[in-house]
Amino acid sequence: MNAFLEQLRATLTDTLGDVLPIVGILFGFQLLVLRRPLHNSREVVIGFVLVLTGLILFLEGLDMALFPLGKLMASQLTAREFLGLDDSQAIHWHHYLWVYLFAAAIGFSTTVAEPSLIAVAIKANQVSAGAISEWGLRIAVAIGVAFGIALGSYRIISGTPLHWYIITGYVVVMGQTLIAPRSIIALAYDSGGVTTSTVTVPLVAALGLGLSSHVPGRNPLLDGFGLIAFASLFPIMSVMGYAQLSSWLDHRKNR
Repeated sequence: MNAFLEQLRATLTDTLGDVLPIVGILFGFQLLVLRRPLHNSREVVIGFVLVLTGLILFLEGLDMALFPLGKLMASQLTAREFLGLDDSQAIHWHHYLWVYLFAAAIGFSTTVAEPSLIAVAIKANQVSAGAISEWGLRIAVAIGVAFGIALGSYRIISGTPLHWYIITGYVVVMGQTLIAPRSIIALAYDSGGVTTSTVTVPLVAALGLGLSSHVPGRNPLLDGFGLIAFASLFPIMSVMGYAQLSSWLDHRKNR
């Protein structure tokens, strides 16, 4: 119990150090530059206290649950006993089918639940007067993340260079940008950014480090990172692809 309280105190100190500069900038501009008082100061203070409390609990939850759980799942899915192989058999990339399925499921489910994506989808639906479906955008982004995390897991297991995938992916993105509807391009690029937030990043990072720690011949420092880049890249493709498919279907229907 004492160790938990000590860890909680350390997290509180670190979080205060991160939040106080933001508070100083906001209040400094409000009072010194704009020179206007806060009319709802009580609500603002309560909000900051809630944000601070939420950050502390979230960071503690990462250390106690999400990071260990991601590493545990990766170690179990890569165990020879689970793969049905003995010590004399060589392990190849196709033996890790359950890892790819798990990575895709984690990518899809965490993205659907990502608060930042929900906020962007709601605003996109409002601004477009309902033309952009809230759930349609979320599902399109989630499919892109699912495919990206699964492909990134294959990259870790196979040991192929990361830059091959990233360069190829952005070449595809640039090609899509030239032919995709202009109204969706900016939203597609933003959709790639909002996926790497509070829910997705901890589990994806833990999965990458867990895989690279338990797959033979892989180094956690060299191979354990990079999955988040896949989670940012492939949603751009999927959202623009979703818009291109919708545009094609509408054109076909009008004909």
